[in-house]
Amino acid sequence: MQETAAELEELGYGAIWYGEAIGREALTKAGLLLAGTKRIVIATGIANIYGRDPVTMAAGQKTLAEAYPNRFLLGLGVSHIPLVEKVRGHSYDKPVPTMRAYLDAMDQAPYQAVPPPSKPPRVLAALGPLMLKLSAERADGAHPYNTTPKHTAQARELLGPDPYLCPEQAVVLETDPAKARAIARKFLAIYLGLPNYTNNFLRLGFQESDFSNGGSDKLIDAVIAWGDLKTVLSRIREHHATGADHVCIQVITDDAKTFPLREYRELASTIPRK
Repeated sequence: MQETAAELEELGYGAIWYGEAIGREALTKAGLLLAGTKRIVIATGIANIYGRDPVTMAAGQKTLAEAYPNRFLLGLGVSHIPLVEKVRGHSYDKPVPTMRAYLDAMDQAPYQAVPPPSKPPRVLAALGPLMLKLSAERADGAHPYNTTPKHTAQARELLGPDPYLCPEQAVVLETDPAKARAIARKFLAIYLGLPNYTNNFLRLGFQESDFSNGGSDKLIDAVIAWGDLKTVLSRIREHHATGADHVCIQVITDDAKTFPLREYRELASTIPRK
């Protein structure tokens, strides 16, 4: 994992984002990735607020920010009912009030160790308007997932000009439509069973029928960027044009168990080096 992160850094990527479900613990993983790299930002996308109490989350963030100034970005999210209730054994509550109370507790958490040199930033996993507004009010921005450039434009309007807007964009480097959509449907399948995402798709103008049979071509093509490098890069630029500060590129292949380093190498050729 550290060797791969070091290569991604050398390839010119600006940040490495990763989620948290039933794999490595989020803050420990951040420490490993930060230790294995020199410059790149390490970002949780996201750390589940049900996985740690607010005092622990705040302490973990400050510990990493002290050790690696300006390199750790804490992304927080409420996750989903199955992961919270069935996997973790907690009760899933209303997302926005729960997140607001959690942020209150983080801000009030005692911390007697050496503080980081500056206040460490945080972003929220936000899709709907209320969570996006909370991202602007109580965080440094938002990290939307499984969205479209249309959503990015709406999010920027709600956030205002200053907060970070870091949407995720899934990409499939495959030019054959049938093969590309098959890979995309396999990836999107789990998300079409989660109300957080389907409700957002409905707000974006899709219909319930678009969720059937693995997702309509219209939905697949809007959410997953597939094709050659030029086509994929065009979608990423759309996000920037509609208000994104940073786009998290998630490469999807037919082999979910193998990290797609070859594809990330190909994409790196399109990234301007600073």
